[in-house]
Amino acid sequence: MEDTESFTLLPVHLDPKSKALSTTSNSKRLRDELESLNVLHTAFLSLETPAPLPPVPVNPKRTAQITKLRESANAAYRAANYTSAIQLYTLGLDMALKRPAWEPSGLVRDEVAGLLANRAQAHMALRGWPEGWKDAEASVEAKKVGNAKAWWRGGRCLAEMSRWEEAKEWVGRGLEVEGKEAELVGLLKEIEGRVVGTLNP
Repeated sequence: MEDTESFTLLPVHLDPKSKALSTTSNSKRLRDELESLNVLHTAFLSLETPAPLPPVPVNPKRTAQITKLRESANAAYRAANYTSAIQLYTLGLDMALKRPAWEPSGLVRDEVAGLLANRAQAHMALRGWPEGWKDAEASVEAKKVGNAKAWWRGGRCLAEMSRWEEAKEWVGRGLEVEGKEAELVGLLKEIEGRVVGTLNP
């Protein structure tokens, strides 16, 4: 397996006039790859109509729809309509996950992480600890850093299910990533107190 941290500079040259690629390397594989690229380049140049431009990087309508769904879900949550909030967060998630592959993956991760963290909170309001835990865990998988709410919600759900050791480990990992975030520090103290209590009944 290749070391992904290393970089090998290949002796590849671009002819400024023809834009053809060549190499001084003796590697047959490299020469074959460059020949394939040159053939493809020549084929594009010979097209009667130019190749279409790539699509717009981010569809603003989809972004606006996802934002509207999140805002509607937040409003439903504030009105204590937790079931509706969960449904609206789920619709927003479906829309975010169905973005075309050419759109930036960082945008998708941010949207998905936020929607999952919020849906976790709505599950928690309904005392749906397993569902809240799964959403918080998935939110952290999508975005580990800058996602303290998801770390806290995951820890709270584990604690509510009396999974004290897992909760302690989870919140500890969250503190490693997020630094000394006050809510996580408080939750860890609470969990550690319960762990000690279960060991010394």
